[in-house]
Amino acid sequence: MSNERDNNNQTSTLWGGRFSEATDSFVQRFTASVNFDQRMAGEDIAGSRAHADMLCAVGVLSADELSEIHQGLNQVEQEIADGSFAWSIELEDVHMNIEARLTELIGVSGKKLHTGRSRNDQVATDIRLYLRGAIDQIALELSRLQKGTIGLAADNAHTVMPGFTHLQTAQPVSFGHHLLAWNEMLQRDYSRLLDCRERMNQSPLGAAALAGTTYPIDRAQTAAALGFTKPTENSLDSVSDRDFAIEFCSFAALLMTHMSRMSEELVLWASAQFNFIELPDRFCTGSSIMPQKKNPDVPELVRGKVGRVNGHLISLLTLMKSQPLAYNKDNQEDKEPLFDTIDTVLDCLRAFADMVPAIKPRAEQMRKAASSGFSTATDLADYLVGLGLPFRDAHEVVGKAVAHGVETGLDLADMELRTLQTFYPGITQDVFDVLTLEGSIAARDHLGGTAPTQVSAAAARALALVNSR
Repeated sequence: MSNERDNNNQTSTLWGGRFSEATDSFVQRFTASVNFDQRMAGEDIAGSRAHADMLCAVGVLSADELSEIHQGLNQVEQEIADGSFAWSIELEDVHMNIEARLTELIGVSGKKLHTGRSRNDQVATDIRLYLRGAIDQIALELSRLQKGTIGLAADNAHTVMPGFTHLQTAQPVSFGHHLLAWNEMLQRDYSRLLDCRERMNQSPLGAAALAGTTYPIDRAQTAAALGFTKPTENSLDSVSDRDFAIEFCSFAALLMTHMSRMSEELVLWASAQFNFIELPDRFCTGSSIMPQKKNPDVPELVRGKVGRVNGHLISLLTLMKSQPLAYNKDNQEDKEPLFDTIDTVLDCLRAFADMVPAIKPRAEQMRKAASSGFSTATDLADYLVGLGLPFRDAHEVVGKAVAHGVETGLDLADMELRTLQTFYPGITQDVFDVLTLEGSIAARDHLGGTAPTQVSAAAARALALVNSR
């Protein structure tokens, strides 16, 4: 019975020459990665084409063999594209599946393709190629979100809302100014993304298993053919380095943290208690029991997804923390967290890039909220300083006026002049110029300030920067 089970649970592999018995079928399933790394098939074929061209250029392959390899790879690529390619878990990963099918199609020439390389440098190359393409997609979506955010900001340079600290009304600001604060976060994220791309864009191909190869390869040729800036410098590091994946996930965690902060504000602003904005119906859902509900599911879900992205970053850091040089099977665990991070970031960016430009601000409700909570108290203090009162004394005077307002239910701008003069006799009628919301934001007319003229200029600069990419 035991022997029968062993025979039924063992199969052969392409690399079985060293082994006296086949791998157990459970172990095959446990160690296989083809179910998730097959998404790198395009990158694997591109790397094989470049490698084959180089092998021919240095005399390892003949022109006829190169032609056969290209024809075979073209057919494999077509089969994968049309869904007829038969993926096999017994062949473990995307690399061996493609190589086996290529050899089946063209024979001996297919077996020669792997000369001078290993799956170690092959997978390191594939991941970098795949991530580079994903970074380029993410950069486009991030730019689209920035354009939408900047456009909405430019349209609302004069829309007044309360600015908050500790989620308490602090000072009036322009809604456009608030949105441009979002863009500043996104702009830093974009810069970090480009930094990540630049560092990772080096070719490990040719490092082979760990020590390089005895064949007369030309690593500069394959690097250039695949769009890398140069080959990596050290073969040991080339096959074991996953810094680029960790750095990308670090970027992603920070981007998602920013989007989570944005989501939190959108959820608050869309609530009945704030009622600052209206989210388009197509980005919301209803309730199965409460017919009045309009739930901001998209920002809520984006806010939730930051947890999984943060988790993937910790997974990769933990994966690499105790690995000796060079390649180890542990590294197979790099792909699923990396791939899911890519998918999550792209989905969240696409949703936000579509949703943010369609947000409808409720200007009157924002203004009403800004009119309460003594949001121009600092303006009154600044006014008193202008009359010659030391700031700390002015701070105390305004504090007393606010206390009176709390007691009477009156905002500073609603108090009569004679009432304000009881706190400081030097106050005159012109105080109401600074106690108005428009006067308050207009007075902050400097770089980075919330004055509408500054917001409009900042939006123009931000848009020009995004359009220059």
